[in-house]
Amino acid sequence: MTRTEDVPAAWDERTQLTTFLDYARDTVRVKCEGVSPEHAGAALLPGSPLMTVSGLVNHLRWVEYHWFQVVFLGEDDKGPWTDEDPDREMRIAVDFPLGQLLAEYAEQSDRYRELVARTPLDTKAVRARRDGRRVDLRWILLHLVEETARHNGHLDILRELLDGTTGM
Repeated sequence: MTRTEDVPAAWDERTQLTTFLDYARDTVRVKCEGVSPEHAGAALLPGSPLMTVSGLVNHLRWVEYHWFQVVFLGEDDKGPWTDEDPDREMRIAVDFPLGQLLAEYAEQSDRYRELVARTPLDTKAVRARRDGRRVDLRWILLHLVEETARHNGHLDILRELLDGTTGM
């Protein structure tokens, strides 16, 4: 199990931000290596029935979609969630093979990597947040590093509970 390096190739702001996001994304993949199909959908935390390996991967995929495509680019929201089921992306994840979810996440990350490479970090999102403020691309990247790293901690816990694997 190998992962990409977290030390950027250059020290400019964009390279540092994208390096950390790619490192966090790659850590998701590494933490999922060797997870069996039955374990991928196992909910082990009684108070968090949607907290599964598959659910976390699918959540991260759709979080990036929301921030890049819906908020930043202003596209129509075609995410799986609904007003009645705002966490649906986590619920439906168990219906798909983990490998498929990881592949979709990786393909999408490649597209967003290209978007970030060609867009100034100060560019404001088309859509405002609920509080009326429009974030810039820099904020979105920082938020995604934080969100992905936080969920990597959840994957750590699940992986240890599933099969005892630690230190990935």
